[in-house]
Amino acid sequence: MKNLKISGLNLDIIWKDKESNFKKISELLSHETSDLFVLPEMFSTGFYMKAEETADRNQETLNWMKIFAKTTNTAVCGSAAVYENENFYNRFYFVEPNGNHHQYDKRHLFSFSGEDKNYTSGKDRVIVNYKGWRILLQVCYDLRFPVFSRNNDDYDAVIYVANWPETRIDAWKTLLKARAIENLAYVFGLNRIGTDGNNLHYPESSYCYAADGSLVSNTENNIVSAEFNAEKLLKFREKFRFLNDRDSFEIL
Repeated sequence: MKNLKISGLNLDIIWKDKESNFKKISELLSHETSDLFVLPEMFSTGFYMKAEETADRNQETLNWMKIFAKTTNTAVCGSAAVYENENFYNRFYFVEPNGNHHQYDKRHLFSFSGEDKNYTSGKDRVIVNYKGWRILLQVCYDLRFPVFSRNNDDYDAVIYVANWPETRIDAWKTLLKARAIENLAYVFGLNRIGTDGNNLHYPESSYCYAADGSLVSNTENNIVSAEFNAEKLLKFREKFRFLNDRDSFEIL
């Protein structure tokens, strides 16, 4: 596999306004080149709990992502509120330039804010194979549950998209680094910025960590850039074969 360039957008999400967010994202990324663009959790609306008011019913966000990926010839990922089969989901889409898409429904719903009362939990882990990289998709609160994201030697990188507020930001940064170290994988965590409609503030706090825990991302003009380096990862895993000693378990 070749190195993979990742560009995350520190987005100040416009509250409950999909079209304005789509336009804003397109403008902010118009001059960027990358292999993969990463957008925050619920990037088209903000983290809003009255799902019946804002959830996609006609794949609005997915359709926009497909057009964006094709136009820029770049894969794009991020989550959106979605209504399907009489349930609401916090759904993480990964869309390739050729129109193929993958989706993961957030498993760990944030009960502190009532997400579990308004959305339905997903069940399955989803690993995307893109340009030779095996990438695990995760959303925000999933970060606090390491068993679900444990590397069974089946992925090379994890992407977390989030709306993680300032009051708990130390936990966000600490756990991102821990997930990288314990799973011998790249971990890219993309958080929103600004202040949402619930008056929660989100500081610039998006990072990428390598398997040894080193910070490998740079931020400039709200673009968080990192490169997944295949040679470095393989050499590190060859030297430190910690995954060989992992516990075997089954998630029910």
